[in-house]
Amino acid sequence: MSKTYIETFDEGPGGWVADLRSPLPVWDGVAYCVSPWSVDANHAPPGAGYLHLLMYLLTDGSRLGPGAGNRFVEGGYSRDLTNAELTVRLRGSMDLSGPLCNYHRPIPSPDLGGAQLLLLVQSHVEGPPKTTPNFILTGQPFEITPEWSEQTVKLDPDPDQWTCLGSRHDMVHQYGYGDIGEVLSDVNVDIIFILFPLKIVPIGKVDDIDHQWANKDYKVDMEFLPKGLVMFDTVKIAYPS
Repeated sequence: MSKTYIETFDEGPGGWVADLRSPLPVWDGVAYCVSPWSVDANHAPPGAGYLHLLMYLLTDGSRLGPGAGNRFVEGGYSRDLTNAELTVRLRGSMDLSGPLCNYHRPIPSPDLGGAQLLLLVQSHVEGPPKTTPNFILTGQPFEITPEWSEQTVKLDPDPDQWTCLGSRHDMVHQYGYGDIGEVLSDVNVDIIFILFPLKIVPIGKVDDIDHQWANKDYKVDMEFLPKGLVMFDTVKIAYPS
């Protein structure tokens, strides 16, 4: 079997899913991640913060629904991503100014309010304690470029490269902390492309935005959230020899 997983989207999403379990739009071999995106508040402070999920890939066949196609699982690719190199070919147009329109020009350095395009890995570990740590590769962000660009990150278990998201106050039973080396050795939940961190500004008076649920208990002002489009032409994972 090849040591390299490659998804070109030439035959559909291949198991990749958009946002919160939405079908991933794919046209002419390109996956489109288009705003607005849901606000993931599972890791609100005292966790590391809020994020947008652009698209994700489940890595464990037991977590797939009936009839769900997933070329990573079907190909039997290893979930041990230690020191693997993940390469994407992408382009996009994003900022905080508003939705895309005929007069909106892509800009090389979009204003995303501090958010970056990053890779997240998630794994269930038996512990003790049993938990599901989420780690973001904050040391190696992707650049959203107006023209196609190929970019590679290395999944080095160096803890200085990663940020553990932790959990909001009422989800500590599910999302805890852990060791990035253990997580990378068996990424048995999913890998996700995200925008992080987000600036959450409520509409109206809210006593504690982090104890309540964004977009459930109160509305979030979209003006402060990233808007735009990220297109993925290829996702590749090259395993170390």
